[in-house]
Amino acid sequence: MAKDDPIILNRRVFTQSLAIGIGVAAGGLPLGAAAQSSETTARITRHNISSFTARNWQDYFKTRRNGVILVDTNERVLHFWSEDGSVYKLYPTSVPLTDQLTRRGRTRIIRKVKGPSWRPTPAMKRRNPDWPDYVGPGPDNPLGLYALYLSWQYYRIHGTNDTRKIGRRSSNGCIGLYNRDIEELFNLTKVGTQVLLI
Repeated sequence: MAKDDPIILNRRVFTQSLAIGIGVAAGGLPLGAAAQSSETTARITRHNISSFTARNWQDYFKTRRNGVILVDTNERVLHFWSEDGSVYKLYPTSVPLTDQLTRRGRTRIIRKVKGPSWRPTPAMKRRNPDWPDYVGPGPDNPLGLYALYLSWQYYRIHGTNDTRKIGRRSSNGCIGLYNRDIEELFNLTKVGTQVLLI
């Protein structure tokens, strides 16, 4: 592989790496056990792990001022680069169910909330009239533990308490992350962080 070739990660590489890591953590499983573990992991993760490509921030942003977030809705992954370039993070995400629910383009973080409350949008209530009008912070909240509010009305990057959603088309418009990942991203970002959804 040439130095500038993009890094491609896929299910097979991920599950093989996971199986090797499991074997090392368990003190070196026999080869058959590692292979069996890899097959089991592949069955479990098959539907919510996607392939993704490492990206260069320069292809999408003029500067890293305030830090930058690139969300690739096709690969279902979020890239973050800090303003000074010392931090690059890559997180698997959930993305909107349909292209009609997906908004693409440039926005920014305008608010950060720990323990967010949730209210369905008017469009969500029309589609799902049985949904509650309000859910406070806690385990039933669809926004998880942290939310980054975007300049687009109703759009957020947030956590989720339903981990099955990550890596899938499963949201009503927002970008969802594992709670541990949104907590880290929450601490890395600030109001004004640039966001681009492609």
